[in-house]
Amino acid sequence: MRINWAGSVLATAPWAANGSVTATIPAGSKPATYSYNATDECGRTAFGRFTVTPPPPVTTTRPPVTTQPPVTNPPVTKPPVTTRPPVITTTTTPPVTTTTTTTTTDSSTPPSSSTTDALTDPDDGVLILDKDNIQPGDDLTATGTGCPKGANVTLKSLGQDVGRTTADENGEFRSPVRFENIEPGRHKVRAECGIVLVGNVDVTLSSSSGGTTSTLVVLLFFLLVGAAMLRRQFAGLRR
Repeated sequence: MRINWAGSVLATAPWAANGSVTATIPAGSKPATYSYNATDECGRTAFGRFTVTPPPPVTTTRPPVTTQPPVTNPPVTKPPVTTRPPVITTTTTPPVTTTTTTTTTDSSTPPSSSTTDALTDPDDGVLILDKDNIQPGDDLTATGTGCPKGANVTLKSLGQDVGRTTADENGEFRSPVRFENIEPGRHKVRAECGIVLVGNVDVTLSSSSGGTTSTLVVLLFFLLVGAAMLRRQFAGLRR
């Protein structure tokens, strides 16, 4: 009969109907539970398990030290003083066993992926207004990029809808901007299509003082010409 463990034969014994076989575990075996097998002359195999435990802690005790007092004249007998050193206990730390789990991934299956038309980075989009400065009633057109394919685009300003359109397959759109009521100043135009794109436009009022001044100058000129002609007529009559 042979007792096998870890690829080695620990012990052998002649064939017998019953009995026991003693085997010695190799020195330096780590504390753990191991499996072994025993094979007889007929090829039959039996399996078993055994456990290696860590050795108990070793306690070292030093012998007491006896100190004799010095001899004085006349001699004085004093009892000996016995000093016991502290007990030193040495503890053997059992080894640490680390178990590593290996995960096998089937490379024949491609990784799953998801496709979305929503834009995750707003920095990829832009809103462009064809004019930086307009007056009430002027035409204004907004052009944008970066929207999801086929998304509905809503243009808003001052809390009101100023335009609607749909993005094309490239995420681009174009729409007129129509203000119902607007005051002078800088206004933001927001395009919402799953992301938010922002553009600015300045609204100013045209001044009519220049035209009024020119009209007054022309009227004054004709008045002066008419007065000069009247003076000439009066002067001819007096002569």
